[in-house]
Amino acid sequence: MATPLNPSQIHPPFAPYSHGMIVPAGQRLIFCSGQLGIAADKTLPADCAGQARICFDNIAAILAEAGLTLANIIRINAYVTGREHLPDYMAVRNALFAEPYPASTLMIVSGFARPEFVVEIEAIAAGPA
Repeated sequence: MATPLNPSQIHPPFAPYSHGMIVPAGQRLIFCSGQLGIAADKTLPADCAGQARICFDNIAAILAEAGLTLANIIRINAYVTGREHLPDYMAVRNALFAEPYPASTLMIVSGFARPEFVVEIEAIAAGPA
């Protein structure tokens, strides 16, 4: 299991995430490309929470191909198209993860390839070799 790094000499995380993660020796890393909130059947929720759930479902499917789960995620990079999407994204993320929390970055961007997308999420996971 990865070990969180949250040094006491820096400001604590603003939400349930870790400042850093140590991956134990001998583990393999899985890099997941950014996932958009579109399902395999081409459905696309209009809201950020619905899109974020699909993003994480897609990441879970990618990790399952490698025999891993969301619990193996050590790093999340997420992008939303406006501040108004922050609470919905964070609610979905926070419901899916428990300690030790992955390292995480959340950025506001001007948009994605199609205007109906409001969130994109990429992840790195570590698991047994």
